[in-house]
Amino acid sequence: MSGLQRLRIVAILLGGSLIIGEAYRSWGAGRTPTAWLDDMLMGTLLICAAIAVARGGWQRRALFTGAWGVCAGMLYGSFFGKVFAPAAENPGNFALGTLTALVGVAFAVSVLGFVASLFVADVAPPNDTK
Repeated sequence: MSGLQRLRIVAILLGGSLIIGEAYRSWGAGRTPTAWLDDMLMGTLLICAAIAVARGGWQRRALFTGAWGVCAGMLYGSFFGKVFAPAAENPGNFALGTLTALVGVAFAVSVLGFVASLFVADVAPPNDTK
């Protein structure tokens, strides 16, 4: 399995967890669509880009890297907003500490995913049977 295939799996898992996590956080909590729609779009973009990059091509690779960048950029504000101004946050159905930890992990994964998407090779190296 190539590094890109592994990174695609991580992207799909992260995108899915962002969508499911935001749905749980907001369900019945009275949060406006502007509070949860960004996470849905971010997760969807990450999943769609991970699927698209399987076909190859620099355009799809740029979309994949861009999706990781969007994810990192959006999670940056979310994470540090919870760290430095927790009173202004609406944690919804999560405890604030749990939510902050989960967003922090997602932010770290998205930064690593962004960097990895710049450097990881497109295909698996050939088997060396010498």
